[in-house]
Amino acid sequence: MLCKKVEKDFLDILEEELIPAMGCTEPIALAFAAAKAKEVLGDEPENIIAKCSGNIIKNVRCVNIPNSEGMTGIEAACVLGAICGDVSREMEVLEAVTPEGLRKSVEFIEKGNCEVVYLESPIPLHFIIRLEKNGENVEVEVRHSHTNITRISKNGETVFGKEDRGEMVAYSERGKLSVENIFEFANEVEISKIENFARRQIECNMAIAEKGMEGGYGIGIGKEMLEMNPESVFTKMKAFAAAGSEARMCGCNMPVIITSGSGNQGIASSVPVIVYAREKEIPEERMFRALAFSSLLTVFQKEYIGKLSAFCGAVSASCAAGAAITYIDGGTVEQIKDTIDNTLADIPGIICDGAKSSCAAKIASALDASIFAHVLAMKGKVYQANTGIIQSDAGKTIRSVGHIGKVGMKQTDSEIVKLMIEN
Repeated sequence: MLCKKVEKDFLDILEEELIPAMGCTEPIALAFAAAKAKEVLGDEPENIIAKCSGNIIKNVRCVNIPNSEGMTGIEAACVLGAICGDVSREMEVLEAVTPEGLRKSVEFIEKGNCEVVYLESPIPLHFIIRLEKNGENVEVEVRHSHTNITRISKNGETVFGKEDRGEMVAYSERGKLSVENIFEFANEVEISKIENFARRQIECNMAIAEKGMEGGYGIGIGKEMLEMNPESVFTKMKAFAAAGSEARMCGCNMPVIITSGSGNQGIASSVPVIVYAREKEIPEERMFRALAFSSLLTVFQKEYIGKLSAFCGAVSASCAAGAAITYIDGGTVEQIKDTIDNTLADIPGIICDGAKSSCAAKIASALDASIFAHVLAMKGKVYQANTGIIQSDAGKTIRSVGHIGKVGMKQTDSEIVKLMIEN
């Protein structure tokens, strides 16, 4: 039986991680910081300088920004945040964009008053936004997490600063995350304590998935996928998740409940679970518990990889979704672990080459692997320890994959960023 302290820790994690965000989280983080800088400056800027780490450049360059009529890129995110952003909305900062604000933002960019500078930093998620006007300036620095402001300075003097705790920016305690503890939590927690989290995921993430299924974004991957096999529940799971991602990457202004700082991870870890539960007419309470399980398992995996990496986060979230399907179907802890091992024996090599519309295809591929992993696990079939990187326990496998994603793929990440900057 899970102790009350661990239960509270896990509820705190869900409260901290399952938050709404409009659009891809990296450009929105830039917009948030720019809006904060404007608040401190007290006026709209004349010039903006955005110093961005490689992973920020990688994840902002290709995605459409919501409420921008198709604008993309670092300049657009920063200018929209500084001119139109409502900093109090945090990751929904661009909800306040008006036609007049959009017009002014376009003019600002066309004048060339926003400069982007590559920030040499060992921190994947790191950027500094500088606003200037009439000889005054404000800098806002963000490290490790999308809204984790570590420094604000005005005219060279620090007006806000806090200790850089490295990647330990979470307020919730995460040391007790394990497959076994997550399983016990999902089984034992009072449903009233997780219901609101689940309902937000269902409302927001299914809404954008359904919007994407209309086919008006990108290449309409979800709609095309479903037409290939419309009766298959597994195809529906992949199609709706991919459609939600594609809509989000292509500028849909509907909010997503994110997980581990990512809307795509939020979609991949929740939408397939919801679709499966609905198609199989699973009781609502069981679905709520499975969603909590999937969210916590995604966080557990990402704790070892970090917010940004060359390792595609769709793998972690889809692995969690597959394990949650095993949970829904009454699988034991061992079968859930087998689902995890089967998934991570298959697809840990998918690289993250930035946020863009084709993330939807990666989610579909990752879910295909995790669904098959679930089917194998329910039949008692699993890849054994020492098969490649598979370890003696799924928790150890997760940690090993995390080490590869965070440490082993650092050079891969650098080469991806270098290629993008050269182009």
